[in-house]
Amino acid sequence: MQFTPWDFLAAGGAGLAAGAINAMAGGGTLVSFPTLTAIGVPALSANVTNTVSLCPGYVAGMYAQRDDLANQGGMLRWLAVVAGLGGLGGSVLLEVTPGHAFRSLVPYLILLSCGLLLSQDRLRAWLTRAEHQACSGPVPTRRFGLGMAVFGSSVYGGFFGAGLGIMLLAFLGLFSAERLLRLNALKQALSFVVNTVAALCFAITGHVRWELVPVMAVGALIGGTIGGRSVRRVNATALRRVVVVAGIAIAISFWVG
Repeated sequence: MQFTPWDFLAAGGAGLAAGAINAMAGGGTLVSFPTLTAIGVPALSANVTNTVSLCPGYVAGMYAQRDDLANQGGMLRWLAVVAGLGGLGGSVLLEVTPGHAFRSLVPYLILLSCGLLLSQDRLRAWLTRAEHQACSGPVPTRRFGLGMAVFGSSVYGGFFGAGLGIMLLAFLGLFSAERLLRLNALKQALSFVVNTVAALCFAITGHVRWELVPVMAVGALIGGTIGGRSVRRVNATALRRVVVVAGIAIAISFWVG
């Protein structure tokens, strides 16, 4: 299919919005993915194109929190391997899933992402309490449980992706006593690994709509920069609620469409 200039403008705007939302609240894929399907991209191609296009946003996030990644090299290295394997597994699973089957799963995956997004405030409060409790004494990191949790989350991320960061942050907080800011930095790095591995896998499959990638990637990079600078001035809770309402409407549209 041929895209119009308006389609490219919509895709670029969706990339910008997704990059900004991911930086401020999380859940940007719930904007960019349905935008691609709205301009006529099939669900499977929309998902893989979205994964490839939003990678620059994770680079911006990692750079913004580079100080919080300091002295986490040991944990990052082995978890990056686990996340990469999980992302590869999820992307392969997506590639062997028939397009019609994936489309039937999409509304459920969107609702799962909405649930994760809605629980983010409770998750952050829980992580903060765990952080304060950890200050009173050392809490050992359970490597096997953490590795399995990161692997499972990464498989999901390679398959669909929306809500991956929230899922990773939940498991990192459960199995590690690190401070929340440092966990968030680690989450950004692992999300980058998952999406990059999945993007490389998708690049050779023929499902990526490459003509849309440049405008979305540039939009995501700009949006991530704007979102990172605006995060303290934006009501992230209200933004998440708007995204969730839109996500529920999108899920219903997939069922009735």
